[in-house]
Amino acid sequence: MTVEYLPVGIACNISCKYCYQDPMRDAGNINVPRQWPKVKEVLTRYGTDFSVFGGEPLLTPIDHLREVFEFGYSNFGKNGIQTNGSLITDEHIALFQEFNVHVGISIDGPRDMNLVRCSLTLTDRTERAIDILCAANRPPSLIITIHKGNNDLQRLVGWLTSLQEQGIRSFNFHELEVECGKEHIALSEDRNIETFLELYEWSKKTNTYASPFIDIQKLLTTENPNVSCVWNACDPLTTAAVQGVNPDGVMSNCGRTNKDGINWVKADTPGTERYLSLYYTPQEYGGCRGCKYFAFCKGHCPGTAINGDWRNRTVNCKLWYTLFERIAQDNTCLSPEIVKRLEQRLITSNTSHGDVPHGDSHGDHTDYGVRATVLGEKPSWVS
Repeated sequence: MTVEYLPVGIACNISCKYCYQDPMRDAGNINVPRQWPKVKEVLTRYGTDFSVFGGEPLLTPIDHLREVFEFGYSNFGKNGIQTNGSLITDEHIALFQEFNVHVGISIDGPRDMNLVRCSLTLTDRTERAIDILCAANRPPSLIITIHKGNNDLQRLVGWLTSLQEQGIRSFNFHELEVECGKEHIALSEDRNIETFLELYEWSKKTNTYASPFIDIQKLLTTENPNVSCVWNACDPLTTAAVQGVNPDGVMSNCGRTNKDGINWVKADTPGTERYLSLYYTPQEYGGCRGCKYFAFCKGHCPGTAINGDWRNRTVNCKLWYTLFERIAQDNTCLSPEIVKRLEQRLITSNTSHGDVPHGDSHGDHTDYGVRATVLGEKPSWVS
């Protein structure tokens, strides 16, 4: 389970052309008054470390950030934050150092390759922040969304390699969530698949801890893998892997499943309705029946379901199937008997896995960076 505190709600200083939080902004559900004492009660009750999230959490006044990080450090010994990086100052860097804050940064490439997210000026600030964090021996983890704006693979890979030389060890490549008329920045399905396959080969060649490839490898080879929430049969009405804490202390679900802009209250009990339906529904009707990778993929994140309807499998089915096929070639996979057992477990019990980490699916979390840079976790192809 990942707990995320949103000190400014989903307010942000940039306007990514693919942000999954836009429906909530369009509906006016951006922020509520902050009540830190109530938030502390909730965080204490959960009793686990948490990540500071947004929107853009560095819009938070520095004094409040300090008390948040002081609370996290004194109770759990560490903190996390996911940011676009453009607002990081020397004062923030000092807080990160003092209170053991692991930083995740969302950026899609250098300079003009990041224009889908923000301006050149803001990108320059983000790249400067990455340089400073690396020089301070606090290399961030990076989330990179793939689209037309950064699909110069030679240039992108060169940039990634230069970041590795600075000490960055964790990269999380995200598929573009295409909805609300954003298709103009999306790659074709075939080109998207080619790009992810090329990035997988790069990760193998360079001994890189890269998602989604490391998760897929774990799913294929481990009966109870520690993988991000998109692979863990998420119930969209509870999003058990993601416990969001709003500024007023009210709990919220993962925003990726919020397609109508309304912050519905969490359901009390997670259910398996989606996975029963997917297991039995033919693929031509949006289900997964007969797919040999269903026990691992589970239809993927309901926030990427066909037509925005969580009862369907992901719109990116062909991408994930291709990656499972390719990565399976490089690994000794689970036996058919174990795979069948996993399928039966999925459709006969509550499997929303409230104890799994949230990798975010826009991916917006720092768990990958912690596992790669702090815990030293490596995929099997890393020596």
